[in-house]
Amino acid sequence: MSDLPRSLAELPITASLPWLRGLQQALEESISRDRLAHAVLIQVSPGLGGGWLARWLAARLYCGAATVPLPCGECLNCRRVASGEQPDLTLVQPIEESKEIRIDQVRELTTQLALTSHAGGRKIVIITPADKLNRNAANALLKTLEEPTRGSLLLLVTGEPSRLPATVQSRCMRLIAPRPARAELVEWLRAQRPGSTDWNAVLEVLGDEPLVALGAESGTLEALRHETQRALEAAARGGLDPVETAELWGKEAYAERLACIEAWLLSRLRDWASGRAAIAPRAWFEALDETREARQWADTPINKPLVLERLLWRLGSLESAQRKRSQPASGVNRAP
Repeated sequence: MSDLPRSLAELPITASLPWLRGLQQALEESISRDRLAHAVLIQVSPGLGGGWLARWLAARLYCGAATVPLPCGECLNCRRVASGEQPDLTLVQPIEESKEIRIDQVRELTTQLALTSHAGGRKIVIITPADKLNRNAANALLKTLEEPTRGSLLLLVTGEPSRLPATVQSRCMRLIAPRPARAELVEWLRAQRPGSTDWNAVLEVLGDEPLVALGAESGTLEALRHETQRALEAAARGGLDPVETAELWGKEAYAERLACIEAWLLSRLRDWASGRAAIAPRAWFEALDETREARQWADTPINKPLVLERLLWRLGSLESAQRKRSQPASGVNRAP
């Protein structure tokens, strides 16, 4: 349980994430005043650096360069945190193919917290994403939050705090990062990896999660987005077989396809809002709602081809209905 996943360890703890600087300053102030709570709820998506911020805080607290207000990234303790080898730092996350954090993981955590730390200091736990705690696990964690072990610090990372019980949320110090603008994320990604990558296109597929984008095959995602958009345009013209396409899309990159569909719908709605397109907005918003609902259930064992088939039929009917609306009624004479 103490090993940090590669996705968290790839970004150096000395990196700069501009949209998290405010939270870093708030944490530093709490540390300097000795007012850091025993449990902190970091309300930031892991893809926006929530997990990285938790690891940064751990390094800050373990750092051996006491005169430096930020983790130096070079001392033994910082290197141990970065490599996932700090014995007093524990990570709790969904394991293997599980989609949730289970009660046995929390029970093991409670047992570890009861033991004396290896270095005689603070024991830190990172739970990410915390919204994956199932009901029993959350209830078990609540006991630890109510009766914290001396010298322990629990860091709960989530982008969806509403999925956590209110009782768990109320026992944590809460840190909320403002949502960064897409342009800021694109600029940061370009600085990290200069080149010709269309980062805006990548983020449209993955969502505004730059750390996920850094580890993704950007070229593959760009191609997927363009291919999906071409297919959706064809569907809108009635030139796509929804059944065959849905069967193919349901076998691979299902979640990414749904993200592309949502981005395409939003693009058309923006065109309508700016006067560049004449559409029936209510029907398009309904299609957008259906797509977003499908994305929420993307990691469940649903019939994926059937979901996609329904969406593709709906998208085709949107354009068909719009063409009928634009045609003059039968028997009505129009002026030449």
